[in-house]
Amino acid sequence: MRPDLDRPGRGRRHRTDWMALLSGMLFIAVGIIFINQPTVDSLIMLPIVLCGLGFAGLVAILARVIRR
Repeated sequence: MRPDLDRPGRGRRHRTDWMALLSGMLFIAVGIIFINQPTVDSLIMLPIVLCGLGFAGLVAILARVIRR
C-alpha cells in the first residue's frame, strides 16, 4: 500500500453541516437583536425563528440531495 493511504485524515474533506451552521447563525442573530433592542416582542420573533429554522432545514436537505 502507498504510505499516504495509511493515514486516515489524508485526502478526506469535511462536509459542512448546513443545518447546524445556519441554525447557529440564526440564534446568534436573534440573541444580538434581543441584547440591542430589548423592547422587541418575543411573539414577533417566534415566527422569524421558526421560518429561519425551516429555511435551514430546506438548505440542509437540498445540500444532501446535491451531494449524492
